[in-house]
Amino acid sequence: MRARRFVALGDSLTEGVGDPVGEGWRGWAALLADGLAPPDAPVEFANFAVSGAQTRDVLERQTPAALAGRPDLASVVIGVNDTLRCTFDIHAVAGRLDEVYAAFTGQGAVLLTACLPDPGAMLGLPGALARPLARRQRAVNAVVHALSERYGAVHLHAAEGDWVDDRAMWSADRLHPGERGHRQLARHFHALLAGAGLATGPVPGAEPEFPGPTRSASLWWLATAGTGWVARRCTDLLPQLLTLAASEVRHRVRGTSARLDLGASRAVAAALAGLAGGGEGVGG
Repeated sequence: MRARRFVALGDSLTEGVGDPVGEGWRGWAALLADGLAPPDAPVEFANFAVSGAQTRDVLERQTPAALAGRPDLASVVIGVNDTLRCTFDIHAVAGRLDEVYAAFTGQGAVLLTACLPDPGAMLGLPGALARPLARRQRAVNAVVHALSERYGAVHLHAAEGDWVDDRAMWSADRLHPGERGHRQLARHFHALLAGAGLATGPVPGAEPEFPGPTRSASLWWLATAGTGWVARRCTDLLPQLLTLAASEVRHRVRGTSARLDLGASRAVAAALAGLAGGGEGVGG
């Protein structure tokens, strides 16, 4: 019997940051892999996700490597890092995701996707700084929602809900789930797959296997590695973010903030409309 093949693509979330095991990371995708089939049925799992990855990295680097393994199941959870760059372009994001989704479904793989919380809110940024990032993340989520429907993906709505506001679900940096949060994601994906008859193994456990870091250890990590992690991803965005924040303030004073949201919605619609063939008719 050929083993089921599951590949995971994305950034630090899928790499497993926040769920340390030994000298590396485990994460929700590895936890999910253990529940895809009964213990006596083989599952081959390969994680191609890399911290800091953007949609371009998934398209150009991770997808070719993952396709070579002829996967039965492929998770593509990506987009937050795109919103943290001054080069953010929802048209480019939509085009890359469309290519990635088409490549896997065209090969017959079941596609897993998710929408995610906006990083500004998770970091607790001031409103004028948080709103532009929230608008970008909403745009990415809207694209992921639309393309997931077009390609028949198993889609997880993870952008909101109790888990987002539950501090116990998150690691010290507030951007990555801790072990409990990774388990929550794995359980939600497992429920969706089981409902579709695609997961027949045990449900991932909800309770952490390892003790969580102490408060002092979390603060130390945040003060050393964590702050640097955020800074490296925001260096090229900061000047533009300040400009965006100034624009937010001006629109709020004038009472025209709705124009910014309307502009973002129109950009998403144009990005989706501009995809060749509308992304339809592609699949296994």
